Amino acid sequence: MTVVRRAGAVLLAAFLCVVSAGQAQATGYRYWSFWERTGGHWTYATQGPSTARPADGDVQGFRFAVSEDSASATRPRGTADFDAICAKTPARDGKKRIALVLDFGTAADAPSDETPPGRRTVCAAVPADGTTADALAAVAGPLRYDTNALLCAIDGYPRKGCGEQVAAGKQAEKPGEEPDGNPAGSKPSHGSSHGPSVGLPVGVGVVVLLGAAAIWRARRRGRA
Repeated sequence: MTVVRRAGAVLLAAFLCVVSAGQAQATGYRYWSFWERTGGHWTYATQGPSTARPADGDVQGFRFAVSEDSASATRPRGTADFDAICAKTPARDGKKRIALVLDFGTAADAPSDETPPGRRTVCAAVPADGTTADALAAVAGPLRYDTNALLCAIDGYPRKGCGEQVAAGKQAEKPGEEPDGNPAGSKPSHGSSHGPSVGLPVGVGVVVLLGAAAIWRARRRGRA
């Protein structure tokens, strides 16, 4: 039985090594995610701000954070009520009002040497056919986009960078504080393909099979 216990210990050690390796490979992306308010909840937008055309009375949100993949994107924080946000912006003919929640994230998710501004809400009045990007430009400029039309900065934040890959451990908050699809223009196109490493479950399976074989051989030797 001593040999069996040793084999079990080897199996456990190998398993922990594989798990640790999988966690070490985890990466995330720092970017502005785009959200729509539906039924009192945030849902990840199905298209980018440059093509989305919200209706009068809609609430939309943006959150700057580090996320590993679409499933881990972090929602805007706080309440989001159209009547409260647009109370001081009267309705006008030929215009629509869009309530925007701008959450600049936390210091843990911020690029080096930058401090995120405080979360704020703002009401944008734009032409009836205006896009979300038009609403942002009207109240939260300057905006910055990359060559692929990815939204990189709102109100000049961050000063540099755009959807860059960073260590996932930088993320300070997890979804559920109040999280993703992959709309063009609001998330790095390469981000959705980088979830937890597929090698982790495969590696664990190999370790289990090898460990089981080692224990079986040890038992046979013990009986001999």
